Amino acid sequence: MSCLEGLLRDTARDLEPRIRDQMRGFFGSMVRHYLPQTWVFRTEQETVSLRVDATGAVAVSAGALAPADVTVEVGHDRLRAALTTRSRGGIPPGPLTVTPHTAKGKAAFGYLRDRIGL
Repeated sequence: MSCLEGLLRDTARDLEPRIRDQMRGFFGSMVRHYLPQTWVFRTEQETVSLRVDATGAVAVSAGALAPADVTVEVGHDRLRAALTTRSRGGIPPGPLTVTPHTAKGKAAFGYLRDRIGL
């Protein structure tokens, strides 16, 4: 397992119960409208994908899963810091390219960007 794959798995374990909780109740239909989602994180060292299925289950895998809703290209150290701290305060500067491939991906990334520290 790669460095980022392990960090994204930790993030997935934290994220899944939050997503499933948000899928309940009155606003749950809005959350479900944005699922499934696949985000591809690409650094100069590795590529890892995070997928949230229609039930809110979160899975991480090495490589780029298709079709992607969002591709995030970022420096390895910057992404590692973001996944470790999940706050912009300790993130080193550097390039970040976010390419939304779907409208739902763009909306979801805009909503969750701060929660993953990017």
